[in-house]
Amino acid sequence: MIFARFSALRVSLTLIAVTYALVAPLAFAQPPKGVQTGATVEGVTEYQLANGLKVLLFPDQAQSNVIVNVIYLVGSRHEGSGETGMAHLLEHMLFKQTKIHKDIFKELKDRGALYNGTTHFDRTNYYEAFPPTDDNLRWALGLEADRMVNSLILKSDLDSEMTVVRNELERGENDPDSVLLSRVLHTAYLWHGYGRMPIGARSDIENVPIERLQAFYRKYYQPDNAILVVSGRFAPEKVLPWIVETFGRIPRPERKLYPTYTVEPTQDGERLVTLQRTGDTPTVLVAYHLPAAPHPDFAALEVLGMVLGDDPSGRLYKALVDGGKAASAGGGASRLREPSVATFSASLQKGQSLEEARGILLTTLDNVAQQPPTAEEVERAKTRILKSLELQIADGQDLAMGLTEWVAIGDWRLLFLHRDRVQAVTVADVERVARQYLKPSNRTVGLFVPTEQPDRAEIPPVLNLAAMLNEYKGQTGVSAGEVFDPSYANIEKRIQRSQLPGGLKLVMLPKKTRAGLVLVSVRLFHGDAQNLVGKQAVADLTGAMLGRGTKAKSRQQIQDELDRLKTSGGAGGDTEYSVGALQTTRENLPAALGLVAELLREPSFPESEFAVVRSEKIADTEQTRSEPQTIAMTEILRHLGPEQVGAPRYIPTPDETIADLTKVSLAQAREFYQGFYGASHGVLGIIGDFDPGEVEKLARELFDNWNTPAHTEPILREAVNVEPVDRWFETADKANAFFVAGLSLDMNEDHPDYAALTLVNHLMGSGLQSRLAKRIRRQEGLSYSVGSALTVPLRQKRAQWVATAITAPENILKVQDAFRDELKKAFEQGFSGEEVEQGKKSYLQEQEVGRSMDQLVLTRMMQLARWDQTFARDQRKEQAIAALTADQVNAAFRRYLRPDRLSYVKAGDFKRAGIKY
Repeated sequence: MIFARFSALRVSLTLIAVTYALVAPLAFAQPPKGVQTGATVEGVTEYQLANGLKVLLFPDQAQSNVIVNVIYLVGSRHEGSGETGMAHLLEHMLFKQTKIHKDIFKELKDRGALYNGTTHFDRTNYYEAFPPTDDNLRWALGLEADRMVNSLILKSDLDSEMTVVRNELERGENDPDSVLLSRVLHTAYLWHGYGRMPIGARSDIENVPIERLQAFYRKYYQPDNAILVVSGRFAPEKVLPWIVETFGRIPRPERKLYPTYTVEPTQDGERLVTLQRTGDTPTVLVAYHLPAAPHPDFAALEVLGMVLGDDPSGRLYKALVDGGKAASAGGGASRLREPSVATFSASLQKGQSLEEARGILLTTLDNVAQQPPTAEEVERAKTRILKSLELQIADGQDLAMGLTEWVAIGDWRLLFLHRDRVQAVTVADVERVARQYLKPSNRTVGLFVPTEQPDRAEIPPVLNLAAMLNEYKGQTGVSAGEVFDPSYANIEKRIQRSQLPGGLKLVMLPKKTRAGLVLVSVRLFHGDAQNLVGKQAVADLTGAMLGRGTKAKSRQQIQDELDRLKTSGGAGGDTEYSVGALQTTRENLPAALGLVAELLREPSFPESEFAVVRSEKIADTEQTRSEPQTIAMTEILRHLGPEQVGAPRYIPTPDETIADLTKVSLAQAREFYQGFYGASHGVLGIIGDFDPGEVEKLARELFDNWNTPAHTEPILREAVNVEPVDRWFETADKANAFFVAGLSLDMNEDHPDYAALTLVNHLMGSGLQSRLAKRIRRQEGLSYSVGSALTVPLRQKRAQWVATAITAPENILKVQDAFRDELKKAFEQGFSGEEVEQGKKSYLQEQEVGRSMDQLVLTRMMQLARWDQTFARDQRKEQAIAALTADQVNAAFRRYLRPDRLSYVKAGDFKRAGIKY
């Protein structure tokens, strides 16, 4: 939902055995001493240790990784006066050091782990994913057990990290929509903790005493307030004793945790909040109080939210976007442990009336009680919600991370019960909850209006979940896939390559996956450096129209068909290529691929949709045109890769983009499609559970007789030497500033120094263990997000190295000085032999983890196929990296990343910060 922002770890499945199995409940002849066995639902089994720690084990041999995820039942809801942001601040502090682990970031990096921590209203969690070795798993369990009670929480660490968290807060304050949401929640909740965003108040973050933060840690970071989730390729009979060995030795705390008891009083009138600050996209946001997510009404409320807020079938979208009164509209119900909210919003582009949009939005919401949802609307909404839930349950790693939210809501089994409840929702249920909760007196958006006879919505209390879920068993298990070795040799052994007579290249990697999941991508190239001149805007609008209707289907029918097929995906395009992509299952693959082919081959270009598409693109551009990051990145990329105006790879300014989009007509979009679209030049890639012979036959039927009209060949540019620049841009009333430095390189993947420079970038700016992150974020606390990226094309000899950081405007010169100092140290002193060896190890482990992600493998598979290459190229690169010496790495650094060649761009509110430049 609009404020349930959770960065879930998304790891694709990679598998190896040749059997299909059912996910079975765990079985122990006798669990370890002191361990109680709890419920088992659809492959997940609960245990509880004597100290109160709950453990969820979800073995899934289809996964190529193991995930360890610790969830603490503490979030912003638990914070008192002066404590706002403390749960989030502790999330950062627990990556500092413990009595045993002195550099957690380094240890995680050394093992090539994917990791993070996240904080929300009801919980905080920490997770790491890594290759499934016994050593990795025992280490991760030991780390999490150690930082559960032994994190040092030092004042020196707080001083540096506090500014990083404040920097993160300021980044949110740059976004008017984020600030508006915060204001609306604070107004909707007069007393309850949900009225405070997890990031906290600036004054609390800056002034929290270390003793109070330590006390908060000791109170909530205890085994009886935590849930440990272990998911992936592991043996439960080995892991459960390890858990007892590591976590079981932690004593049960003597303190008693009291449940939060603040109850928000029934709202007794419409409330208004107005936000005034710089920006380009007017927005109206409405919030209604709802029951907590475990309440039986919530399933119907989520369906109601989809009926109203879906894009494009939702009533708000049809009333506002189709009606030309807004650029976007949507919303829905948010899943929370205690009485929650539904939020609905509309964003406008310049020239549209905010008051008119507000009136239409409120009228549409008010009228749903008098014009109840139809059976078709309810069924469509249920199908979309169930598709999302079922795909999550089908994907083992999505399920492992998704359990975080349901644990926080009250019990992990609620995920499955909620699915069952959505299946049972009726039209009458949706009509009833609309009348009960969508009342003017229950919303926050407008002025307070005294009413003689208030019509109030009584929110039901939180239920007894233990009693409600006592007999719940869930549905049958989900089929599992094979164990897959993500080595280059095995990937190449599995890949099948061919070329259709019409020219389309086909690259396939078949393997058994959990629930028969399949990923498909088709990329069709069109045009060349000459015939695409001046075509950027029309190409973008043409690509955006592909999903807006075909000769046989409307936009809504397309979405309904995707939902029916339990498929996510669609089609689009830009100047040089068009794409179709989907995630589906084996049984639905033929129909889903046929639908994507229909989107690419038979778009109808409906006139009613063209104005909407253009309005959306203009609004998106207007929304970012005053953002420091957009301004700085656009400027550096324009400088490093100069092109003639109108060239296919010319980077326009936001003003140029808006002007060009405004000029494009529907007739021009149709003409571009007829002149450039076809399948003579392209790649179709597929990975997952499918029959290669059937897919190749289907590909011939769908694409082989579709020729590309225009002359097509790759656009290959050479590197351009540009003079270094140092440019500043003022962005008034923005809390964050953006720093970027970069240079162009004459290099592609065939260059002999490619491997060495890859490792240079890894050491310098990749991840929190890099030199830039250690200095600018961890040591000086100047930036929440700092790092570098090396972009090297496979064929084109135009590479770039770019380093970026977000910071407070008053710290921009400190960031620049620290960056230059680290660059100078590396240039003059070089990287040590130990640093290079550790960097090689962590880089190669990261690549191994990446090869377990199907989406990354598919993307690289297709890129290599375009140029008739194999993964042997990547294997040779990694072998070259493994053989590098410190002298070779330092020579590459000094040869290419010379400090005097770098260009700098800074954007921010520097005048208000008193920065002179």
